[in-house]
Amino acid sequence: MTCKIPVTLVAAATAALLGACATPPAPIASAASGTQPVTLRFAAQVNGEPFACGKSYAGVGTTRSTITPSDWRMYVSEVHLIDTSGRAVPVALTQDGMWQLENIALLDFENGSGPCRNGTPATNTTVRGTVPAGRYVGLRFTLGVPFGRNHGDPTVAPSPLNLTAMFWNWQGGYKFVKFDTATAGQPMTSAPPDPRGGGNASGFSVHLGSTLCASASRTEAPRAECANPNRVQVQLDRFDPSTQIVVADIGSVLAGANVDVNAPGTSPGCMSFLNDADCPGVMGAFGLAYGGMPAPGPQRFFTVR
Repeated sequence: MTCKIPVTLVAAATAALLGACATPPAPIASAASGTQPVTLRFAAQVNGEPFACGKSYAGVGTTRSTITPSDWRMYVSEVHLIDTSGRAVPVALTQDGMWQLENIALLDFENGSGPCRNGTPATNTTVRGTVPAGRYVGLRFTLGVPFGRNHGDPTVAPSPLNLTAMFWNWQGGYKFVKFDTATAGQPMTSAPPDPRGGGNASGFSVHLGSTLCASASRTEAPRAECANPNRVQVQLDRFDPSTQIVVADIGSVLAGANVDVNAPGTSPGCMSFLNDADCPGVMGAFGLAYGGMPAPGPQRFFTVR
């Protein structure tokens, strides 16, 4: 007797057989690559108090002055997490088209309000990316823009390197840190910009960037690293990225500076230029050598909370 197997059963069996022999579907990207997301949180403070545009802070600097900041932005780059074996693992930054480009991120604490009116409404207090799956117990990064990106044209650069407010000129490059403030002794005025490229011609500013950059003019990029790169290498041990925050306290940078006066014939505050009496304490707090003197110790700008 001939058995007739329904066509539907044959089709089902054939599909099952083909399914069993087929290549299994690829797992999701994170599992396939063995990575995990990471968000590094940063907080801005002035002598332990949270930073906010329009807020005044007392007890700053050697004169215990009262300051009212008008800008605070900075670039970080070359971000690594430290694993339990002490190995530095690079963080692959999320290319978001606004705050992060390649291995560079802009942290922007001002919101364009009040005295920060020359800033931008948008803020950014995190660095985001991925790392290989694992356990991490430390953080390493650079305060500054790498040489390969530091001397381009900001008018055609992708974000976040397109902010002319964060740029001196092709020769000097970017301001790694831009902090401007009025002080009790030096209120902000509407005076024209400083001719040396420092920005405000009043108040007290901290503009960290590279100096002694050899090129034919300010409108030409140097071909080799500047004599004073002034990038700050930061390593924070015992840092848990899932629970802890990186605190940047400008009060620590200004602790050894008299913010109520400005050295005659120099840019307002410390803008990293040589022969500025306002700079030794500021540069030392960043852990940088200045004026032929070695760094007095490690940086005091960043801590962990």
